[in-house]
Amino acid sequence: MGKKDASSVKLPVDQYRKQIGKQDYKKTKPALRATRLKAEAKRSAPGIRDTILVIVAVLVFLLGIYAFFYLNLSTELDLDVDMD
Repeated sequence: MGKKDASSVKLPVDQYRKQIGKQDYKKTKPALRATRLKAEAKRSAPGIRDTILVIVAVLVFLLGIYAFFYLNLSTELDLDVDMD
């Protein structure tokens, strides 16, 4: 007897999922297509973000090298001026 009573009671989560499924069927095809396209755009966005991060990292690296050589050459020039 206990098994019959236990199986007839559904979990609230299952009821919620069933309601969501019913609501999803009510949507029109263009709305579903727009939702799918938005989800695909979110999935492809990290690729663009990674590319931008790599470009920024390379630019920062080149700027660091430029600053290193600029500071080394400028201190050597200052020493030459002081010696005169």
